[in-house]
Amino acid sequence: MTHTRVYLDWNATALLRPEARAAMSKSFDLAGNPSSVHSEGRAARKVVETARASIAAATGSEARNVVFTAGGTEANVLALMPGLRGKTKEGVTRLIVSAIEHPSVLAGGQFDQAEVLLAPVTSSGVVDLERLRAMLSGQPPSLVSVMLANNETGAIQPIAQIAEIVHADGGLLHVDAVQAFGKILFNINDLGADILTLSAHKIGGPKGVGALVLGEGLGGFEPVFRGGGQEKGRRAGTENVPGIAGFGAAVDASMKTLEPAIARMAKLQRQLETGLKSTPGVTVFSADTARLPNTILFSAPGMKAETAVIAFDLQGIAVSSGSACSSGKVQPSHVLAAMGASPALTQGAVRLSMGWETSEAEVNYVLEAWRTLSSVLLRESRTVA
Repeated sequence: MTHTRVYLDWNATALLRPEARAAMSKSFDLAGNPSSVHSEGRAARKVVETARASIAAATGSEARNVVFTAGGTEANVLALMPGLRGKTKEGVTRLIVSAIEHPSVLAGGQFDQAEVLLAPVTSSGVVDLERLRAMLSGQPPSLVSVMLANNETGAIQPIAQIAEIVHADGGLLHVDAVQAFGKILFNINDLGADILTLSAHKIGGPKGVGALVLGEGLGGFEPVFRGGGQEKGRRAGTENVPGIAGFGAAVDASMKTLEPAIARMAKLQRQLETGLKSTPGVTVFSADTARLPNTILFSAPGMKAETAVIAFDLQGIAVSSGSACSSGKVQPSHVLAAMGASPALTQGAVRLSMGWETSEAEVNYVLEAWRTLSSVLLRESRTVA
């Protein structure tokens, strides 16, 4: 079987959906500024509001609570804000983030680093609920930030349980749903989240567009960017109409086929894992907990991730050594370190992530390539050792 390229790095960025491309292409012909009141401006505004309604419907929110940003990172920074308040009317004064969060969350957003605490996770990569409960008990109201699904392992966090713990102590919960959106079904109310963050390019929209979804009754929100009053005064700057158009179209396309896509990717995930683990010594991280149906992070003692990624690439297969935000840095995964993974496995961790276009034929090709590559990669590591 002849292959050109097999793309298994969908968690880094998804391929642009044709529906998003078409919506963006059409929007380029709109001359108006969406803040203008004339016909041209109203046409641009309609595109923005249609996308806003699509995101609200997909997350169980209200359109008035969706704020467009320039990406998931900006949305996270906007969300992590001292002084946010819920029903208690007392603003949060400190931030607790799980140890496996995206760097934009670990950096603390708008909180002073002295007010940022790390919540530990178990060896399965799931937040330790009892430790979190202890961190909250008897303390001033906290904003807690936990991602819905981890970008490296795919581990899905027990967000509804976390929400109960956080709210019982008068705190608020921010959920980075960037990796989960378009891969599993959820809505803000069932999760119990007070704020969600999303990113367009993870679901087949364009890069550089994101959204913040605010829960009902959230107060104390202050914009980082001040200017013309766009996004109801919550994020200044003229809206990126083509990007937002693509985001909305990608959301609509994703939601239409999400359930069958989940089942199909889960089947391919099982097939891929079975084939990988036929090689002695292979470990799949977070395999004992609920995961995204498209994600596999695996390793073997002695394997070097950088060498493995290059070897896969030479075989026409795009994979990554973890998060695309940090894969260019020579450093171990902070996610695996938080899980207590051994250095021998951490240094060889490779992530395979699938998408709606991934086929069984491509999975078979990857496994065929792995049978050859594994013998070389693991033999070389034994020789070096």
